[in-house]
Amino acid sequence: MRFHLISDNVDTLVGLRLAGIDGVVVHEPEEIEAALKAAIADEDIAIVLITDRLVKACQDQVYNLKLTHEKPLIVEIPDRHGAGRVSDSITRYVREAIGVKI
Repeated sequence: MRFHLISDNVDTLVGLRLAGIDGVVVHEPEEIEAALKAAIADEDIAIVLITDRLVKACQDQVYNLKLTHEKPLIVEIPDRHGAGRVSDSITRYVREAIGVKI
């Protein structure tokens, strides 16, 4: 079982490659969806790390995959700029999934 990164910038990819995590750099919604489908189809991938900008670009597809697929675990991470608030997205995800405001 291994990690896989789907990123919108090369810096994040290079940094995580230093930690032994392979991945791809994508920019367009079609590329994002194709990368997610490829990660889901690969039985060796247990956790997909995806930058928050990419999640915002394909929010419905990513949250649908999180809710309908048991494996791999899809984890949203901040990009190199750190502008996103991942905790807000986690709160929104919980609220949408179970209908409870936390």
